[in-house]
Amino acid sequence: MKRLTTVVALGAVTALALTGCAKKSGDDTAASSGGKTTVRVLISGDTNVQDLWDKGIVPGFEKANPNIAVTVELDLHGEHDSQNLAKMAAAVKGNSDSGMDLIDGGFVLQAAQAGFLAPADPSTVPGLSDVPGDIIKAGGGGGIPYRGSSVLLAYNSTKVAKPPQTLDTLLAWIKANKGQFTYNSPKSGGSGASFVTTVLDKYLSPADQQTLRTGYDQALESTWDKGFAELKSLNQYVYQGGVYPNGNAQVLQLLSAGSITMAPVWSDQFISGQKTGQIPATIKATQISDPSFTGGAAYLGIPKNSPNKAAALKLASYALTPAVQNVIATTIAGYPVIPLAKLPAQTQEIFKAAHPDTLRPTYFSQVTNDMNKAWDDKVPGK
Repeated sequence: MKRLTTVVALGAVTALALTGCAKKSGDDTAASSGGKTTVRVLISGDTNVQDLWDKGIVPGFEKANPNIAVTVELDLHGEHDSQNLAKMAAAVKGNSDSGMDLIDGGFVLQAAQAGFLAPADPSTVPGLSDVPGDIIKAGGGGGIPYRGSSVLLAYNSTKVAKPPQTLDTLLAWIKANKGQFTYNSPKSGGSGASFVTTVLDKYLSPADQQTLRTGYDQALESTWDKGFAELKSLNQYVYQGGVYPNGNAQVLQLLSAGSITMAPVWSDQFISGQKTGQIPATIKATQISDPSFTGGAAYLGIPKNSPNKAAALKLASYALTPAVQNVIATTIAGYPVIPLAKLPAQTQEIFKAAHPDTLRPTYFSQVTNDMNKAWDDKVPGK
């Protein structure tokens, strides 16, 4: 007990010392390099996103803005999201420097909801004037959408001349083509989760769908019963009488090998796979409607007390220029969030069937967890 008390006391002293040394955002604390303002970008994601910034965004921005330098730090797979969000919260409350000027990561929307981010609208980020209002609104007032992805319906064009265009016609096709369709278990990947969510939403009112997207309402999950019954009824028509692959990649492998004819897939994985030749050119993709498959935008965020806020806002707006949006589309197959008409014809051709202007959000994270567990209990036939 005595040892524990000593440790706690030492921790308190250390915390007080750090607080006393923290830089205040109102002080002259802007990071600088050779007289330049430095924007510190934190990426919470994978190495492909780091490459996008290091090779596709930063060089052009620094060339256009010689008085601003950009440094990029990667938190691989967002392993420290909770710690970085807590760090930002403490910095905002203490009016100190968090060490981050612009964040590209999953916790941006949480930070926006908590009021930790600088306001983002066309007046502060001019590039947002070309972005649909509903995508901006989903950013919570501080999130800046700059790329997106969604789930598409992929199909073998040598076997299907006219793919289904609505959910009902897709369900009818599955039943008429036994064994030629599957999706991965929802807990193993987003493309399968999107198919499940879309079937469940078929039986929900728009108001109930919105409630499950924006918060946790466990009682409302009882309205899923009809959707799960529909999904269970598909077992006999799914690949090998009810085999659901483990993960998005396995679904693409089955499609590419000709084992199945149709499946939901992630847009970025599909487009990238075709560019590398891993997915045959005969496999095409389209978007359905009534409802469409789910998708969403990736958001940038700027801590409200960043000492380099003006430069960070300029960088965020630069990411929305047609040139950078085209880089995002061609390097990581991310959806552009500005109108396709502003991009080169070749890029427009790649994305025209994907309808990137329609990004239907998925469920709130806790709701999704419940959905995955319910699917495990109610759907698989093997």
